[in-house]
Amino acid sequence: MAEKVYAIPNVQTPSMPVRIDPDKCVGCNTCVETCQIDVFIPNPHRGKPPIILHPEECWYCGCCANDCPTPGALQFNWPLPLKPRWRNGETGEVLQVR
Repeated sequence: MAEKVYAIPNVQTPSMPVRIDPDKCVGCNTCVETCQIDVFIPNPHRGKPPIILHPEECWYCGCCANDCPTPGALQFNWPLPLKPRWRNGETGEVLQVR
């Protein structure tokens, strides 16, 4: 099954700062209201996931994913250099956010 992406194609930055699960997103637009730089716009179809219009302007603050009231609807996609890493104090294993 192909992944459905609610985003306007962008040649300059093909990466996606946020992945939206359309099966979990209820279209409440909390992320649209929370985003400080207007990366998202509301979907014209009520109850559908917002549209990621300007992914290249994302500051990677994570406000959209942190404020989302529906668990798992938004998955924040950190760029590789910014992905947080932790080391387990007992085993030494490096843990990384995906």
